[in-house]
Amino acid sequence: MENGSEHKPTVMVTNDDGIDAPGLRSLVHVLVSSNLFNVLVCAPDSEKSAVSHSVSWQRALSVKKVEISGATAFAVSGTPADSTSIGLSKTLFPSVPDLVVSGINMGSNCGYHIVYSGTVAGAREAFFNGVPSVSLSYEWVRGKSEVDNFILAAEACMPIITAILAEIKNKTYRQNCFLNIDVPADVTNHKGYRLTKQGKSVYKMGWKQVTSEAQGGRMLSTMTMDSSTSTEVCVQECASSTQEEHLLFKREVRGAQVDDEAGDYSFLQQGYITVTPLGALSPAAIDDVEFFKGWLPGVCDHVSSSS
Repeated sequence: MENGSEHKPTVMVTNDDGIDAPGLRSLVHVLVSSNLFNVLVCAPDSEKSAVSHSVSWQRALSVKKVEISGATAFAVSGTPADSTSIGLSKTLFPSVPDLVVSGINMGSNCGYHIVYSGTVAGAREAFFNGVPSVSLSYEWVRGKSEVDNFILAAEACMPIITAILAEIKNKTYRQNCFLNIDVPADVTNHKGYRLTKQGKSVYKMGWKQVTSEAQGGRMLSTMTMDSSTSTEVCVQECASSTQEEHLLFKREVRGAQVDDEAGDYSFLQQGYITVTPLGALSPAAIDDVEFFKGWLPGVCDHVSSSS
């Protein structure tokens, strides 16, 4: 360790876009440049967007040390949840970090997409292990956003990160939730922090039959399509799929996001940096619980009378 590093809090960074993603590299750069933290990185070795909280059970993980200036970093062959889990296990690092930060994701994670998000899962896995955590996402707009915006997004979130670590040091930080933070596309002119709740925004998805993996482009983590394809790859895979006589289908976006006015996505679109406390569970609304409270005994009575 460097002189005085033992007095610095330790932050571990993970993500779902992969260890080489510009969002993660920008976040690590800002954390290291502040000289306030010991920085660790434990992230997937390739893109794992939208894998949610999946974990590896049936195969061993491959872990490789990676050179990232100012940080101790490892690339993991598994998911974001795997990366967080092994990073906290003391098998790679000598101690458990004070805070886990997952991100910065290329694309927002609001509403129902929180369920799909590998970025949020990276933070949730830390929460499961009793370690304070935050997931960070930047609302990437294709054709408008620039890679340098990840630096600005990281800098915009630094006050929250330092404030959380101050609460942790004072033993006053809340242990029953973790935070999901989304930064608006126009980060330079953001309107400040806004405490929000998880809304109901969601992309309406469908399926399209294709003749090869290359056909129709690739779904990006921003829920947009990359239509650039290789003709050679398309021809080769088309022939292969025909010979094997199997059907191929790809997801495609068929509708826009919708949200309630008080949800996270709505405030993100207004230009706020949204801060949404999340728990491990997503309990149903109180009125729904009350409905089933009266409904379930009737089912039991019906079963009894039938028998």
